[in-house]
Amino acid sequence: MHTTKNMLPDNSRRAVIDILQTHLAASLDLASQAKQAHWNIKGTSFIALHELFDTIHTETMGQADMLAERLVTLGGQTKATIRAAAAQTGLTEYPLDASDQAEHVEALSSALAEFGGAVRKAIGEAEDIGDAVTADLLTEITRAVDKSLWFVEAHR
Repeated sequence: MHTTKNMLPDNSRRAVIDILQTHLAASLDLASQAKQAHWNIKGTSFIALHELFDTIHTETMGQADMLAERLVTLGGQTKATIRAAAAQTGLTEYPLDASDQAEHVEALSSALAEFGGAVRKAIGEAEDIGDAVTADLLTEITRAVDKSLWFVEAHR
């Protein structure tokens, strides 16, 4: 851990850094899954889903940036290359053979739900550690993921 004048105790910072790193890896995985869907979507709702999946990718990359910046603010160092994220993510593997819209809607909505549930759980963990700032950040991310999930599920 890097030295910082952040007032959160060292043991709390270490625990929060671990939480943030876990969700940073998952957010990078989720973003790549959204891009996979964006590039490979087929069907009558092509343009709507193509644009929606691209929007989700962009939003998720923004969330990854917020997670990474908070992690570094607390004295951590990100592990955010594609290989590092792949080794750390807890998300279910995206079906690389999916092509029609029903398959992509199912796969991406499942990934969004899985990510959102994990981040929602981490809100309580951050609160228990005493880091209301990270809990607030995770709440903001969960709110956005829930909205994205709603938009994707509307295409079922």
